[in-house]
Amino acid sequence: MTNIQIPVSVLNLAPIREGKDSRQAIEDLADLAQATEEMGYKRYWIAEHHNTPTLVSSATAILIKHALEHTKTIRIGSGGIMLPNHAPLVVAEQFGTMATIYPDRVDLGLGRAPGTDMMTANALRRSKNDSVYTFPEDVKQLLTYFGPLEEQSYVKAHPGVETNIPIYILGSSTDSAYLAAELGLPYVFASHFAPRWMEDAIRIYRANFKPSKYLEKPYMMVCLNVIAAETDEEAEFLSTTMKQFFLNVVRGTSMKLSPPVDDLNGIWNPLEKDAAEGMSSVTFMGSKETVKGQLEQFQDMYNVDEIMTVSYIYDEEKQKRSFEIFKEITDGN
Repeated sequence: MTNIQIPVSVLNLAPIREGKDSRQAIEDLADLAQATEEMGYKRYWIAEHHNTPTLVSSATAILIKHALEHTKTIRIGSGGIMLPNHAPLVVAEQFGTMATIYPDRVDLGLGRAPGTDMMTANALRRSKNDSVYTFPEDVKQLLTYFGPLEEQSYVKAHPGVETNIPIYILGSSTDSAYLAAELGLPYVFASHFAPRWMEDAIRIYRANFKPSKYLEKPYMMVCLNVIAAETDEEAEFLSTTMKQFFLNVVRGTSMKLSPPVDDLNGIWNPLEKDAAEGMSSVTFMGSKETVKGQLEQFQDMYNVDEIMTVSYIYDEEKQKRSFEIFKEITDGN
């Protein structure tokens, strides 16, 4: 049996719950960072989304700084910074500054998508050229900015030089698997919303990995949904919040994170159900025993090095309990 005692981390998209506002969502973000730190989670990452009224994760670096201020030991990072929206030098300066204030606690996860619709992406873009295609060069530039002084060119990130902030390549298709392997960097796959290419991406990354000064062997992280509760029935009920979240994505609507419901059949049609459940198909859900079995099965198949968890649960205490149960499982308790 594959060992299920592995490092676990948290991704937060910073959703606004129904009945709350943006400020309360940011307070919830800091509160969850403190709670998961206490539980022993390895890292707490914050996403980047724009022009999305139900999420407050647009100014990701500011939220990371806020979470760092409210925690003591847990690593805080980006899941991720969507690099086409940012000049690498600005990212290096921002993260270099945070790493100077909070040494050895900052991670930089990088994605090549804009994290929004195309009209908003155009408003964000630093140039009229399609900076999605410069992603590999931009990543290399950031590695240089954080590296030793003797490897710098005329333009340097101050602070940033010699901070050696770890960089993670994020992906929701197979493209970034090749890049992470080529550069010898850790790879994080977004199966929490794009599970279709997960298996291929893991295989490609491992098969093509080239050892580097950053990493001797592949380090594969998978981000997935976890809804753990005292019973399978309670978890199923709580999961209706997550399903409504993905229904929101499918419909392109702007509903805040909704309370759970007894029956979704009156809310979605069969096509919407298939689409929403397809996006969330990589989900560990149920009681402690059930989720443990799902994790064992997953690790038997993929044997990943770290699992990053997303938990769309409306009730904050139930959400914390879900993270607690999952941590107990991965601790072998």
